[in-house]
Amino acid sequence: MSAETLTAQEYIQHHLTNLTLGFLPDHGLTFAHNAEEAAAMGFWALNVDSLLWSFGLGYLAYRWMLGVAEKASAGVPNRAQNFFEWIVDFVNENVRGSFSAKNDMVAPLALTVFVWVFLMNLMDLIPVDLIPYAFSHFMGLFGADPHHVYMRVVPSTDPNITFGMSLTVFLLVLFYSFKVKGVGGFAAELTMQPFGKFGMPANLLLEGINLFSKPLSLSLRLFGNMYAGEMIFILIALMYGHNLVLDLSGGVLQLAWAIFHILIITLQAFIFMVLTIVYLDMAHSHH
Repeated sequence: MSAETLTAQEYIQHHLTNLTLGFLPDHGLTFAHNAEEAAAMGFWALNVDSLLWSFGLGYLAYRWMLGVAEKASAGVPNRAQNFFEWIVDFVNENVRGSFSAKNDMVAPLALTVFVWVFLMNLMDLIPVDLIPYAFSHFMGLFGADPHHVYMRVVPSTDPNITFGMSLTVFLLVLFYSFKVKGVGGFAAELTMQPFGKFGMPANLLLEGINLFSKPLSLSLRLFGNMYAGEMIFILIALMYGHNLVLDLSGGVLQLAWAIFHILIITLQAFIFMVLTIVYLDMAHSHH
């Protein structure tokens, strides 16, 4: 796992490979030993690390917020209650400002999206070698080759996770578009604008692209920003272990990028939340 035993290219490739479970023709159900085997497993392979970390962080947030809610009082709030009340007020203000219809599901959904995406992004601030190194050597106790054990701890750097979340939002958009506008109203929205009934083919093309670009842009924006941030941390980590000057330079760069990255991880969670609210508002709007 360390840069001392791997070349720079191998080190980067190792950090960008997921712990993938899938079927291989000669091995059956197995974990991939390299990126080539992971790609050969095809569509139905599971990135186990992304799934475990995303669901684990979601459950952690759920239990934490539930515990705070159960202990909440009408008197002077403690620090945890005050913190989560601030988050709830922040989300409610954004819902009131961006969502014009009546739907009691939107605010809880926005809160879930913001907290969950933020926690997934927050994992990017953990030193890139810490958890993968510990996990690979733990699996080595059971006979696994540490160089063939992978662990990515930032779920939002996996496009499968970001696409999964954006497709869920997209399905909600379609559901409420049909529910609020009806089949005829939604069809008219896609075919009658912006050029009227005589431009139906062009309208359908433009509105169709606009509709299907929503989940694509929502997922790729989050994935691209977090993937780039992870890559910079990996490149900085390559500076360590050569000489004192590079070690000190790497430490300064890592601290500076981590401080700046706090803004990025918060902003990306905020953008995902706001766009979710806006897309649902558009699904509830009549034209």
